[in-house]
Amino acid sequence: MGNTSPLRCVIVDDEPLAVGLLVQYVEKTPGLTVVFKTTHVLEALQVIEQGEADLLFLDIHMPELSGMQFMKLIGNRCKVILTTAYTAYALEGYEHDVVDYLLKPFSFDRYMMAVIKAKERLEARQPAVAKEAPDHIFIRAEYRIQKVDLDAIYYIEALRDYIGFHTPGGKILSLESMKKMEATLPAEKFIRIHKSYIINRNKIEFLDRGKVVINGQYLPVGETYREKFMAQIGII
Repeated sequence: MGNTSPLRCVIVDDEPLAVGLLVQYVEKTPGLTVVFKTTHVLEALQVIEQGEADLLFLDIHMPELSGMQFMKLIGNRCKVILTTAYTAYALEGYEHDVVDYLLKPFSFDRYMMAVIKAKERLEARQPAVAKEAPDHIFIRAEYRIQKVDLDAIYYIEALRDYIGFHTPGGKILSLESMKKMEATLPAEKFIRIHKSYIINRNKIEFLDRGKVVINGQYLPVGETYREKFMAQIGII
């Protein structure tokens, strides 16, 4: 459920007038939509079990099954706002981690307070949006800041005072350090195989007697990196 998707609401109450009132409230609330409404509690069970609801408005006192019993059936599949004419169930309702408890008859303002609470709880449980992996880096060359596409890098080589990025266009010399590059480059794509080499795993042509061959170059795999490198490419 992203910020642009409305909260999917289910309304369950054995009184048709109560259902109708909540439908009116939800329909004039931005960011909410009614996906199911019923006066028979068990009819809502399948909708909720299939994960089609974010928020349930649930009456407590119903003939087929009480709201408390129904909450035990659905577990934590959606957030619940209880609606009832009886005050006696408030404490038990909060033991089920309900969002709010609306005592009939309730106003639109009171209903909105409950909805705001529900939105806050639902937003709090949403996972953070994963950042898109970068497709390039900027490095310090001798007299400029150079953009380098990650897919263009064959491997990086430690030189005396520089490091060299080997690419189809030639070698780019940089003032960066191997340590910084190892920390900066995406680990799922770049692997340190030697104190002097970081390679692009997608550019590996083959392995030959302890060396990695990339773009026709035979690069040594250091003993301290060998076990981790082999595990990273799936050879245990």
